[in-house]
Amino acid sequence: MTSPLTLNDWRQAYRNGSTPREQLPAWLAHLQESSPAAAWISFCSADQLNAQLDALEARAATHQNRDALFAAMPLFGVPFAVKDNIDVAGQPTTAACPAFAYTPDTSAVAVQKLIDAGAVWLGKTNLDQFATGLVGVRSPYGVPVSTFAADRVSGGSSSGSAVVVARGDVPFALGTDTAGSGRVPAGFNNIVGLKPTPGRISTTGLLPACRSLDCISIFALQASDAATVLAVMEGADPNDAYSAFAPGPAQLPPRLRIGVPAQPVIADASYAAGFAAAQERFAAMGHTLVPIDFTLLHDTAALLYSGPWVAERHAVVEALLASQPDAFDPTVRQVIAAANNFSATDAFHGQYQLRAAQQEAARLWDQVDLLLVPTAPTHPSLADLAAEPVAANSLLGTYTNFVNFLGWSALALPAGFTEGSAGSEGGLPAGLPFGITLIAPGGFDAALARFGAEWQQGSGLPLGATGAALQAGAPIVQPATEPVLPIAVVGAHLQGLPLNWQLSDRGATLVEATTTAPHYRLFALPGTVPPKPGMMRVAEDGAAIAVEVWNLPLKHVGSFLALIPSPLGLGSLQLADGRFVHGFICEGHALVGAQDITTFGGWRAFLASR
Repeated sequence: MTSPLTLNDWRQAYRNGSTPREQLPAWLAHLQESSPAAAWISFCSADQLNAQLDALEARAATHQNRDALFAAMPLFGVPFAVKDNIDVAGQPTTAACPAFAYTPDTSAVAVQKLIDAGAVWLGKTNLDQFATGLVGVRSPYGVPVSTFAADRVSGGSSSGSAVVVARGDVPFALGTDTAGSGRVPAGFNNIVGLKPTPGRISTTGLLPACRSLDCISIFALQASDAATVLAVMEGADPNDAYSAFAPGPAQLPPRLRIGVPAQPVIADASYAAGFAAAQERFAAMGHTLVPIDFTLLHDTAALLYSGPWVAERHAVVEALLASQPDAFDPTVRQVIAAANNFSATDAFHGQYQLRAAQQEAARLWDQVDLLLVPTAPTHPSLADLAAEPVAANSLLGTYTNFVNFLGWSALALPAGFTEGSAGSEGGLPAGLPFGITLIAPGGFDAALARFGAEWQQGSGLPLGATGAALQAGAPIVQPATEPVLPIAVVGAHLQGLPLNWQLSDRGATLVEATTTAPHYRLFALPGTVPPKPGMMRVAEDGAAIAVEVWNLPLKHVGSFLALIPSPLGLGSLQLADGRFVHGFICEGHALVGAQDITTFGGWRAFLASR
């Protein structure tokens, strides 16, 4: 039995006349029979599914047509899975510890937003107990394995969620990410893992691992679907003390400075080759690779388990650990019990160290626009993990543990498959997924998702373990972005010219290169440094002039205006398609006697002629 794979697949099925009532009960029965048992902790019951479908049909009946329905419920009838440390009303939350289980009366805010958008939950997925681990094996409910190799770990702690997405069982699933749990499993299963900026998605209804660092994350087969799910779930929550929703830019600059580790920590030749190939591809796309010393980031990452933050995990399970220590996975118990080695004084020392690291790390963004890292340094086998359960797990956090400490956003993406490490003792076999992660400042979630979708579209890789090809298309719903003012530039502010930095330093992004309506004349202003043109609208004998339209964040418009010297200014400028945007115009008196360069059609052409 097969089902739609992506959000657009599900939407098209419903546009073609199918209904959730026709699709989902049979699909749930299929999953209960054929999906790996270790990937799930519990399934939605028949009564729970019918209740969801009844509510969905009642809401659908209030809309006159499919367009209105999809506008109101962009995830109408789409099934999804939930990591079992996130609450779903009426369904036990176990955190992979039966002795800790409880049944919530209300769903997590993020889950409820998905339900309100028309999505239908089908089950709760397995995890490293109490979300403590990056391997996915620390659970009494079984051991999910990579969808590409039964002897390899699935990655954790969001193991089950990644596996069911990679298989095509659901088009998206919720994970959590404190130290990389929403990224490492994506890398090991050839799927997308979107880890939002801390605070962008409410964590009300999430059983904490480290409450000050936790994020609800998204697994999907393609980045555009992850962006849609983010758009549905994001937003401020007055009941979440760590809520900090702030829309960021819509897109990244067209030419990026991408920071890469100067000395990559990669434990396998096949992964090293995969990372080299990814860098070559980014360079071929026109981006500049900048080697970065990662020592500060690695030192920050070490705080998570070698510092007092392990006490946050202890705070969640303190009573159970004291009364029923045998209820814990032995490795999880060992990790969490280490909290007893730290004092309140240690906690403050850790906070001081983190604050200093945050200040220093923020300066990285003066050098680069993004960081590019391998999602993990290697892909351990179950045997590797049995031999060294803590050391093997720790290695997987090399490029993930520091990100939430620093308040950054990240996106894990498929990047290829291993070709095998022939002749390398313990090397990886051929055919395992290799993944990269893009890391950006906080608030860059929408821009990262857009950039990731472009990367994925050019990769030619299949969707997860399904063998299906990637589909083109933008997100059904776009994540929120900061307000911008479109500004048309005609001269020294064009990309690559001397004053373009005044835009790029303010986070402006290039939207399009186009021309004005044929109503303008262009002049070379005498005596200006750097040389600048002046443009004037005329009643007759006008021409179309080449311009670029840039989106400038509204918060920076004032400081940009302050840099514009007389006789130039911003006014209304008509583009070739009839739209009016703000753009550079010139006072008429300054054009008296100036060289008319209209016949060149634009400032670049005039400069080239000289």
